[in-house]
Amino acid sequence: MKIVEQIGLTALRQIDPETAHGLALLALRAGAAPAPGLLTSDRLRTEVAGLRMANPVGLAAGFDKNAQALSGLSRAGFGFFEVGAATPRPQQGNPRPRLYRLTEDKAAINRFGFNNQGMEAIAARLADRPRDAVIGLNLGANKDSEDRAADFATVLTHCGKHLDFATVNVSSPNTEKLRDLQGKDALASLLAGVIEARDGLGRPLPVFLKIAPDLDEAGLKDIAEVAMASGVAGVIATNTTLGRDGLISHHKSQGGGLSGQPLFEKSTRVLARLSVLTEGKLPLIGVGGVGSAEQAYAKILAGASAVQLYTALVYGGLSLVQEIVEGLDALLARDGFANVAEAVGSKREAWA
Repeated sequence: MKIVEQIGLTALRQIDPETAHGLALLALRAGAAPAPGLLTSDRLRTEVAGLRMANPVGLAAGFDKNAQALSGLSRAGFGFFEVGAATPRPQQGNPRPRLYRLTEDKAAINRFGFNNQGMEAIAARLADRPRDAVIGLNLGANKDSEDRAADFATVLTHCGKHLDFATVNVSSPNTEKLRDLQGKDALASLLAGVIEARDGLGRPLPVFLKIAPDLDEAGLKDIAEVAMASGVAGVIATNTTLGRDGLISHHKSQGGGLSGQPLFEKSTRVLARLSVLTEGKLPLIGVGGVGSAEQAYAKILAGASAVQLYTALVYGGLSLVQEIVEGLDALLARDGFANVAEAVGSKREAWA
């Protein structure tokens, strides 16, 4: 990490975390953030559900909710990135404060509640997106919607022509009863509507399903069965957790979803279990506690074809992206893998 970035991160951590996040987005838009550009190698180049990526390290949804920093993110070294979540209508989300740093745990708790400017504003920005980046949109539902399941298809229909992939997010813990849509019958019905909307776009846009880390074995089996039968391109495992085990930070009891380092083992075990249940036939993207090349590599060995990070950037800055990508390349080389795909799932049984 460069000294200028370190000073900037120290300063940002002295102010309200949501305000600091807004300033970080402004820095990206102004070109004042690290921008290493394309980071790739023969080992790192990979394809996931038809998406050709320069490297398998992506940015998770929630960082750029309103697609305001697309150009800056396209130069930050990510192999792909996801914006949103987007809902049909603009939504304020939950009252502030709603984001908390857990510095001692290298974690965060948020209860944003799908705050965003709505699909029309987001689609307008995506229409002017960089064409050399792999960009996806996290699909959400309005809190007061009479038909939340239909909201996902509505957003996809409106924004789909500007996307490389889309993600159905039924796993946020911050919209009341949203996770109920992970139930087998409700999920199958919801996904059928989304896939029908995707088919109406007239092009093969990959649709992913993002799941919670708090599912039990029966719930995971249902997810695997529905995902395999639904036509989704893959699963993103996982979203934030409601668990609070082992936390020591002052804000450990705040309500909302926990992300960052404490989530790593739980999310990786869910990922590996899902890889076993789907027999490695369904592409998985690993999220939760990725803060180093070693952790990104562990997700891949557990069954992920690619990974995403977010909370680690709060503590490591955007230069962390280059560190992880280059470190992952070295780890693949050390273990004799010619490419990412060779490594995927090679240790899933140990994690599961």
